[in-house]
Amino acid sequence: MRRKIFISVFVMLHVLLRGQEFKSKADKYFYSYAYKDAIEAYQNDLSDGKKISNYQYLNLADSYFNTGNYNKAVSIYLDIHKKDTIIDNHRFNKMLQSLAKTSDMNRVKAFLNTKSALLSNELLENAEFNFELQEKNTEPQKFNIFNVSGNSPQADISPSFYKESKLLFSSSRPQDSKQVYGPSGESYLDIYVARIGRDNNILNPNVFTGMPDSEFHKSTPFATNGYRKIFYILSNTEEGELIYDEKGKNALAIGMVYDNGFFTFLLRDLSTSFYYPFFDEKTDRLYFAANFEDGYGGTDLYYVSTNNGQIMSQPINLGPRINSPGNEIAPYVLDNKLFFSSDIFYGNGGMDVYKSNIRKDQTFSMPINLGKGINTRADEFGFIIRRNESDEYVGYLASNRKGGKGGDDIYGFSMSESIGPNTIAINGKVVEPKYQQGIFGVEIKLIDENGKLIKSVFTQKDGSYLVEITSRDKLNIEITKDGHSSFYKSFSGHALKELQENAFVLEMFGIDNIVKQRENKTVLDIKDFFFAKGKSVITPEIELELDKVIDIIRKFPQLKFAIETHTDSRGGNKSNLIISQKRADAIKNYLFKKGLTSANIAGAKGFGEERIVNNCTNGVYCLDFLHKQNLRTLFVVQNYDQLK
Repeated sequence: MRRKIFISVFVMLHVLLRGQEFKSKADKYFYSYAYKDAIEAYQNDLSDGKKISNYQYLNLADSYFNTGNYNKAVSIYLDIHKKDTIIDNHRFNKMLQSLAKTSDMNRVKAFLNTKSALLSNELLENAEFNFELQEKNTEPQKFNIFNVSGNSPQADISPSFYKESKLLFSSSRPQDSKQVYGPSGESYLDIYVARIGRDNNILNPNVFTGMPDSEFHKSTPFATNGYRKIFYILSNTEEGELIYDEKGKNALAIGMVYDNGFFTFLLRDLSTSFYYPFFDEKTDRLYFAANFEDGYGGTDLYYVSTNNGQIMSQPINLGPRINSPGNEIAPYVLDNKLFFSSDIFYGNGGMDVYKSNIRKDQTFSMPINLGKGINTRADEFGFIIRRNESDEYVGYLASNRKGGKGGDDIYGFSMSESIGPNTIAINGKVVEPKYQQGIFGVEIKLIDENGKLIKSVFTQKDGSYLVEITSRDKLNIEITKDGHSSFYKSFSGHALKELQENAFVLEMFGIDNIVKQRENKTVLDIKDFFFAKGKSVITPEIELELDKVIDIIRKFPQLKFAIETHTDSRGGNKSNLIISQKRADAIKNYLFKKGLTSANIAGAKGFGEERIVNNCTNGVYCLDFLHKQNLRTLFVVQNYDQLK
């Protein structure tokens, strides 16, 4: 289990505790990462009849978890979960991880449901979709993956491309200049450089001399192309000695070294460790992992904005779509995709590699597990990838999967197609038109080209939504909510690509936005229009208003109305009745030609001068504008109560 302990210690928290007070000897072992010793000490306390608190029981569960005894870990987690509320989301994730390793996924889902009200919507959506992908994608992708020849019996991790034909990586292989790091039992990490051979193997690894020496950790390098800088993490030291915060903690900082050897600290806090820097030259963002108090679980992914390598912003958390109650580490960006590793419970094992699309507004799609082959029931992290001259994907990652040479090993891989499941991710917001406020509970349906429902989701309180499905060439989207306008549209080709790259914001009208009360009736809110005297011809001006009726029905396809036309009192009663009916029929026929049917039009009737709205009846002198008040067409809604 030494390899698992090494990952747990280095990835999660770098702490050397000095002079701290503990409730028991077992606690001291636990907080020093001596998990086997902690287990023995806690068990001795129990055998001697000593009472240990629920918090100490959780320490015992964590010790079993970190040494790979998931049956005993889950037994304690479940027991504490039943009788106490002290299990936080991070340990809840460990409980579900242990369940996943010792039971079937249905049990994991059942326990997840017990805490769904306390978990973020993003986490639940991510879990549901990744469970779905696991069930559908049972076969690994076809690619070549191999253990590189430059690995050692010790830990070899965090590969990074360096220039065109070299690879930087971290290793705990022994050196005279390095002390032994107690929790792992191996040397403090150092950075090595190797040549990449024609077969993508790595050759002739040697200690990298392009940065200041240190007896302690130097690790997880990332080399830029255009900026000629290397970012990496290192132990906080002063005059060659480790330095600690007031609680006796020694943390890891992020430093940067120029190609001329000049070094500077970028992110440094004696109480916070930083991991896995990645610099995106397109956005000048420095990504990294850290365990800040405002995080969502263990280590989260953050970024800071930079200018010529200098930090220009506070750390910004990537949010609950990426970060989880577990640990997220090792960010890497290529082709507007964020790759990273996480030990969230819905993965294949421990740390798995995920990818998420980065949209133009810099938001993220659901993280998708890269699947079997890249990921195993062991740990995979430090994933990097690029295209070679043949447009083939070539990459490396670290893993402690079975069959390695000793500690964590570096593996190379190559493949011709895009790595991981291909999906379609659509996000956006549904808002009301006037104040652009989000509408809650709108159903978003994705429908295939045969009319079959693929998936549906509902908008959140702010009107936002995210839905992701496996990839396809054509897609129909239907958006509905009772009492509101609906939307239906087909997407393919470039339109489908654009849909995924940009937030899809849709205005949705409530039924009350398109009706009004007139003459004690609910009618469509359409501007009055007028026929020529004695005529029933649909003019271009009238068409403009009738097209608005058509647009309303497209938004409210269930809406049903009756057409009523009225004249003023000028002319004979019979002729007014005839012309009003002709006008009603002309309106109905125009709407029918435009696609409306009797399902929407309940009838069309001309009333002539039967329903004058003012005193301008036969024989009464009125000004023209008063007569014009009686010249009107009403679209009377028949099913308003059912639609509102």
